[in-house]
Amino acid sequence: MLAHLRPAVVLLAVFTLLTGIAYPLSVTGLAQLVMPFQANGSLIVRGGHAIGSALIGQSFTADRYVHGRASATVGPDPANASKAIVKPYNAAGSGGSNLGPTSKALVARVATDVAALREAGALAIPADAVTASASGLDPHISPAFAALQVPRIARVRHLPESAVRSVLDAHTRRPLLGLVGEPRVNVLQLNLALDAAHAPGT
Repeated sequence: MLAHLRPAVVLLAVFTLLTGIAYPLSVTGLAQLVMPFQANGSLIVRGGHAIGSALIGQSFTADRYVHGRASATVGPDPANASKAIVKPYNAAGSGGSNLGPTSKALVARVATDVAALREAGALAIPADAVTASASGLDPHISPAFAALQVPRIARVRHLPESAVRSVLDAHTRRPLLGLVGEPRVNVLQLNLALDAAHAPGT
């Protein structure tokens, strides 16, 4: 019996060391060496404090900021923990609304968003301006959606639209090698850049 048990115990110990300790440590160490920003969650730090991640969107509602996509995430109701309420960009409850195209609630919400954009002067409305992402945490929007918001931001910040567009252009990421992915704008990074270049109220 011991003759059969000993090799099993030895193999368990060896593979525990290899796959449970050595491999994770080597991969973690390599990631920290090669790409520390990504390995640590792509955290954005200001004043020594993490204020967000480049990978997780945040809710911006002030007129001086670029707004992200609609978010269908929910969270517990503070008044009744057994119920859920809409809580945009809730990273603890990532997910879509699962509402289908015949949903009255979805149609009403999209119609309201479209009407608001039309009232603001939008002629062509990008899809991401009125739809939520599957995760509800998408940190990016299309340059077209960001451009729709330039007049509002410029007006509130008392800036020429060209100044806001310049910051937007500088923070628009192009497809990799011109082929992979879509042009996109990270909402948090763009809003930080707007504040750095043109502080609120200036």
